[in-house]
Amino acid sequence: MVRVVHKEEISIDYVNTRDTSANRLTDKDRKVHHAPAGRRIYRIVAISFVLLCILQVAVNVTLRLYFFKTGNLTRNDNILEKLSDSYIKRGWVFFGSSLYFISSSKEPWLKSREFCQRRGADLVVINTVGEQDFIGQFYRLTWLGLMYQEELGDWEWVDGTPLTKSYWGESEPNGYQGRNESCVEIRFFGDQNSWNDIPCYEQNFWICEKKLAL
Repeated sequence: MVRVVHKEEISIDYVNTRDTSANRLTDKDRKVHHAPAGRRIYRIVAISFVLLCILQVAVNVTLRLYFFKTGNLTRNDNILEKLSDSYIKRGWVFFGSSLYFISSSKEPWLKSREFCQRRGADLVVINTVGEQDFIGQFYRLTWLGLMYQEELGDWEWVDGTPLTKSYWGESEPNGYQGRNESCVEIRFFGDQNSWNDIPCYEQNFWICEKKLAL
């Protein structure tokens, strides 16, 4: 609004307005103020992306190993289950990692072994004390897959491994009365040390063993 007081004196009343000059920043000021924050955000985003990539790779590798391992285990378990079921239905017994067949008739050592071999097995080879205890629980005079080899001058299992741990009964082996006792039976029931040497032509029950390790 303009009001004339004298010819030469003019006064102007201004409507009050906000002075924004103090809040204004030049382009240069803006750049100086915002640039450091922008670089920090960029670095954070870049580092996060790299970490995400590393995590993704680790997850992929872990999943591949897991499915590969479980897939193989499942496949092997299925094979063992089918094989075990097939033999168990025919009278075999599962123990440890092997299947065992305990005969109900008697034969000499060689014929007993042939029976086992025709069924994809062999006379039992005892590798652990647990297996020795398992075999001893049947309370039968049974052939083992152990034979004295004249050319070696020592005992050997049917799988070709030498005898390292034995469970001979007291004073055995002894070649009783000068006989050629080249085969071995379980004889002394109730004792862990239950082996006895005996002529291979004698008649005994027998135990076949089929290993299931894949």
